[in-house]
Amino acid sequence: MIETTTTTTTTTTSTIIIAPTATTSETSEIKHDNSLRTGFEITKEVEQFRNYENSEDRVSEAYKNSHTYQTYDYATEKKKQYSQLNTGITMGIWEAAELLNTIIDESDPDSNIPQINHCLQTAEAIRKVYPDSKYDWFHLTGFIHDLGKVLLSKKFKEQPQWATVGDTFPLGCKFDESNIFYDFFKMNPDYNDSKYNSECGVYKKNIGLENVTMSWGHDEYFYLVCIGNKCLLPKESLYMIRFHSFYPWHRHNKYTHLTNEEDEKMLHWVKEFNKFDLYSKDSEPVDVESLKPYYQTLISKYFPSELHW
Repeated sequence: MIETTTTTTTTTTSTIIIAPTATTSETSEIKHDNSLRTGFEITKEVEQFRNYENSEDRVSEAYKNSHTYQTYDYATEKKKQYSQLNTGITMGIWEAAELLNTIIDESDPDSNIPQINHCLQTAEAIRKVYPDSKYDWFHLTGFIHDLGKVLLSKKFKEQPQWATVGDTFPLGCKFDESNIFYDFFKMNPDYNDSKYNSECGVYKKNIGLENVTMSWGHDEYFYLVCIGNKCLLPKESLYMIRFHSFYPWHRHNKYTHLTNEEDEKMLHWVKEFNKFDLYSKDSEPVDVESLKPYYQTLISKYFPSELHW
């Protein structure tokens, strides 16, 4: 059984609280408070994270394409295609991580460094706050959570950014206004389709996120890789991997008409993961080689040596 008691540290901590609504700029939604502690050093003011109002054009363009082209039919087909894990590519976790050396997430206003740095920054922040070995699965989750972004690499024929990165959202039902760049959804064919634009759309109330078709991207893909290769990570980890980009749910408490009791139980861990994923981002590169032995040990504990992708 996974213990859910948070490990405490003596580190001087920053404090953040997230307000419940989203706009193109989320900077006004973050303010200092004693209710939530990160437990690790934040390298810039929290108000500067997820600031889409002052982001580069590449960011808004990525979301414009995502919100326009991510339809229920598209995501359903992609999930069916990639769940077979028959790309013909076999490689280990560390080899996949090295592919991230060449990848920049164009939807991210907070980072323009190779993704392997972000993965290790996230993992090391978690490791600082949860140092006990019983949380080694959490450390590893921080390292591997974005490995689905290998879809952007040449090895995977450089899939488009809009189909790989960015916040995720349910398809097959009404788009919630808490989604960032909401107005771009008005160009999506599903927006005016009566089959999909009611609150529950094609779903029954509280059907559970397991049964909801999410926008296709790196979260869903790597989740499929994990379960398809029978990894040994706990359910908490799999929820973090699959839903860490689902900001309307874990930040704004939306789409709860689709979630069930199990989802709400796991929400605590998704929220806990998010603060490390978001606030550990730093422009300074990580010493990858010095950290490699520790994470290779965890990889061998939870994954086979080679995976089908």
